Amino acid sequence: MDSGGKGSDRSQNQSDLFTIQAHAPGVEGRLPLTDDLLRNAPSGDLFGMSQNVGMGWKPGELNGKQYLILSTQGGIRNEDGSPTALGYHTGHWEVGLLMKAAADELSSRGGIPFAGYVSDPCDGRSQGTTGMFDSLPYRNDAAMVFRRLIRSLPTRKGVLGVATCDKGLPAMMLALAGMPKLPGVIVPGGVTLPPTDGEDAGKIQTIGARYSSGELSLEMASELGCRACATPGGGCQFLGTAATAQVVAEAMGMTVPHAALAPSGQPIWLEMARQSSRALIQMETQGMRMADIITDASIRNAMVVHAAFGGSTNLLLHIPAIAHAAGLTLPNVQDWIQVNKHVPRLVSALPNGPIFYPTIRVFQAGGVPEVMLHLRRLGLLDETVKTVTGTSLSHVLDWWESSERRHVMRKQLQEVDGIDPDSVIMSAEHSQRLGISSTVTFPTGNIAPEGSVIKSTSIDPDVLDEQGVYRHKGMAKVFTTEREAIRAIKTGGILAGDIIVLLGRGPSGTGMEETYQLTSALKHLSFGKHVSLITDARFSGVSTGACIGHVGPEALAGGPIGKLRNGDLIDIVVDRNTLEGSVNFVGAEGIEVSPEEGALILAQRPFHPDMRPDQALPDDTRLWAALQSVSGGTWRGNVYDVDRIITALEAGKKALGWN
Repeated sequence: MDSGGKGSDRSQNQSDLFTIQAHAPGVEGRLPLTDDLLRNAPSGDLFGMSQNVGMGWKPGELNGKQYLILSTQGGIRNEDGSPTALGYHTGHWEVGLLMKAAADELSSRGGIPFAGYVSDPCDGRSQGTTGMFDSLPYRNDAAMVFRRLIRSLPTRKGVLGVATCDKGLPAMMLALAGMPKLPGVIVPGGVTLPPTDGEDAGKIQTIGARYSSGELSLEMASELGCRACATPGGGCQFLGTAATAQVVAEAMGMTVPHAALAPSGQPIWLEMARQSSRALIQMETQGMRMADIITDASIRNAMVVHAAFGGSTNLLLHIPAIAHAAGLTLPNVQDWIQVNKHVPRLVSALPNGPIFYPTIRVFQAGGVPEVMLHLRRLGLLDETVKTVTGTSLSHVLDWWESSERRHVMRKQLQEVDGIDPDSVIMSAEHSQRLGISSTVTFPTGNIAPEGSVIKSTSIDPDVLDEQGVYRHKGMAKVFTTEREAIRAIKTGGILAGDIIVLLGRGPSGTGMEETYQLTSALKHLSFGKHVSLITDARFSGVSTGACIGHVGPEALAGGPIGKLRNGDLIDIVVDRNTLEGSVNFVGAEGIEVSPEEGALILAQRPFHPDMRPDQALPDDTRLWAALQSVSGGTWRGNVYDVDRIITALEAGKKALGWN
């Protein structure tokens, strides 16, 4: 039966439609084979030549060095940029243009480019849905597939990794870090522009909560939502996980200078791809490998730059994972505390402020190298590390300081756009005068004995005391699903002064879902700054406010957060000056107790009766959760530690009598 309907064949000549060609003459010419190749080369190398010319590469040009371009490209674009099929998000919609620019540069220099793709999901699209259960696990899966693709092209001399967003770029970084003997360069996919008149992509995700609370009309919500993504490509306009991952890649030396946060689709963005190709060729020529770039020192530089930017707390999961992939020392909580105590926040941007500049302004003000100039003056960087330019970080920063690129871009920002670049990327002295605090604090206590994390720099200053300390003692409202919690926010079930507890949503419950619809609603509702949130889940990089996540141990791994009940008295203290904090259960049924007494009460309590892995949790994510738990869990980056997994499996087999 013709599924196209009556008359569908009549639109073309039936004789042409059913005329099948069963053979073809093949490519004219000769493969550049030699006696040595035929006698000694693997058959795969020889057959690869046949396939290369079969795909259209000229036989006489097969002796060039082969380079692999991997990306997270998604969707199908027509030549004019219009969609044939949509991608998951703007972040991977235009990266094919970067790949083409990079490939053209490689081939113009005698190389043979190959390309492969592993598209990535969108955390914004999956907020509040079961799609979020696959978000963080995707990172490990994609990194493994990327590495398999790299190894499956044995003749490649180096790899370009083109990626942009929350999980795709960390996955690409893990993949290249896990190939220490190969040259590799990260090509960040850039950022989208904000609307001339409208809201950024972070705030726009709160239109449902604001409309439900009567703070936004239906007409306004529809108009604002339509124009939030003002250009078709690039990551979101704030320093969330996507933008922070780009910053970290550059800070680690994995990109060419001034690559992070470039405006997607624009000439300077395309030139960055060509520069990256030239850098890859130079790395291969010089014998440089990823092991020369990713070192303990470059990991620490990335942590320092992360603090200076006020980056997403999700990078606390990704940076240790990159270190693990590279076989390096994993930073622990104490390392993060030390860095954040010594590194001032220098970037004023969405979502932290104090002036809410979009990420394009950070790029125009000088981006990562400009921030690093300030950090260099403070003696906070190891400048001896190598970058993919083939030179030291010291040399890169010397070039940047006197470069025409820096001078022209900062001048344009000042004279054309009327923005002082030093108000976007500040000196330490300017930051101190404004009273800007460091990035993150790691509260501990009887609810989070292993620790937790809060982006303390983004707590609303209005709710701090005179000493700059956030103090909130209030009654808990406990939820075991995000859907219940957001419904309570939308329907008046959450009031100023409440402490929301969302438990059982860590790796074992939901794949450690991201709970941005909660944090964003609290940020943009008038009473939200007077509400705290505690959870064993994680937050979007654009989240702000008194939101404490990554609580460890997670509830389903026996963490005391899983024993909290409605009406419990909770005491939260976060000191933004000393970066010290605590989160404690201190009473129930109207009786207040000490944190020590509270710990004893929690130890004797049963777990919350409604706490269980989400019934929609897929088996793929259950397996991921079990493997990363054996490997050390959240505070080791949710990685797969193969040695620990094998040891656990062998012990389990022995205990079960499986021989």
